[in-house]
Amino acid sequence: MKRTILHAAVIGAISMGLSATAFATDGYQLTGIGQYAVGMGGAVVAAPDDPLSAAISNPAGLALMTPQAAFSAEVFNPTRKTNMGFGETGSHSNVYGVPSIGWVAPAFGDGIVFGGGVYGTSGLGVNYLQNVAPNPELKYGGYAQAYSSITFIQMAPSLAMKVNSHLAVGASLNIAAEQGSFQQTFTQYTNISPVPSQPYVVPIGGGLNLSTPSWAYGVGLTLGALYKVNNMVTLGFTYKSPMIFTPMTFQGGAQAAPGPNGTQVDGGAGQYSGHLNYPQQVALGLAIHPTRRWLISVEGQWINWHNTLNTFNIYGPWQGTNVVALPLNWRNQWVANFGTQYDVNNWLQVRAGYAWGSNPVPNNSAAIAANTIFPAIVQNTVTFGATQKLGMGWKLTEAYMHAFSNTMTGAPGSAPFAPGDTMQAASSTLGENSYGLQVGYDF
Repeated sequence: MKRTILHAAVIGAISMGLSATAFATDGYQLTGIGQYAVGMGGAVVAAPDDPLSAAISNPAGLALMTPQAAFSAEVFNPTRKTNMGFGETGSHSNVYGVPSIGWVAPAFGDGIVFGGGVYGTSGLGVNYLQNVAPNPELKYGGYAQAYSSITFIQMAPSLAMKVNSHLAVGASLNIAAEQGSFQQTFTQYTNISPVPSQPYVVPIGGGLNLSTPSWAYGVGLTLGALYKVNNMVTLGFTYKSPMIFTPMTFQGGAQAAPGPNGTQVDGGAGQYSGHLNYPQQVALGLAIHPTRRWLISVEGQWINWHNTLNTFNIYGPWQGTNVVALPLNWRNQWVANFGTQYDVNNWLQVRAGYAWGSNPVPNNSAAIAANTIFPAIVQNTVTFGATQKLGMGWKLTEAYMHAFSNTMTGAPGSAPFAPGDTMQAASSTLGENSYGLQVGYDF
């Protein structure tokens, strides 16, 4: 073997470390905000029904709503596995909470409303720890550790106006905060005793360790429109601008990064930083009421991941340069959402949905290896939900989401920490479930 496992680790570690954020159908974006949107499979651009689904997906919908407020709490449960070079291992953190609250009320004259809310729109992370038994290449053993945590919170104050009986327009100012911390290291135990008859074993570690939590703040804009063609058909449109963030900054010790042609770039102790922006998006929707009680909603989205996660630049005290570009290679994503709702009677609504998303992570060994701790690869999701109108303005909404497990596997030898003679293949597996409850009140 031409280089040690530890040397391979520090080359591969940093290319993986900063790719870990959230897990959801649309890259690291949740299928829907609020339990009505989840139950509809995210197909709400042409059919927003509460302040949560409207302010995030199409703020024009706020203009058509009575004054109300809603609070949603969701338990998100992803199941993740990866191969870092020593066989498959799972994440040790699998349950996360996603809260959100929204409102809408009249403001600034006839037909104009003010609404919005505070939302957990994405987040999560992974926590992999794998002990490695001694072997001919790793005489004294060691362990691989991969940790990441991203919290993404968004506030969306919104204005909407009903222009006439057919057209409504709206806009949201997206103000967000994200917190991140990352670690991707490999520790090798080795004998460095100068006296062979009296050996002692010490750990020697290497890779990326930016585990001091850092906050960054960003801003963007959402523009939306709803056009009611007739009593049966409504069209929806939304454009979300890129959300530009301040840099996340980390205090770190010695680091290592991949350089050109398989070389290694070392970094000293000091401050490191990088921008993790949020992509621009376009969505078109169509809502149809075949009958007064039955709603069908379809939607298509385009998400510009390539501009935000094709590479990730880390600035810091690197030797010979001040920036290292990490190749994550994300592609733009196409998403199709389908949802249907039926009013069983005056107090009960039931709904179901389906979402399909193209894979933003290319199916090649380099991309799979670079994203093993961020397997944003699920493509097929089904959802179910219901609403009960309890009287006196109160209503209760529940939803369940299941994203079918998907696995991507690279070529033999592509695992980031694999020594050359083991031919371990990089792999990523992700499946998801979520359970949510929402309380609403009409004033």
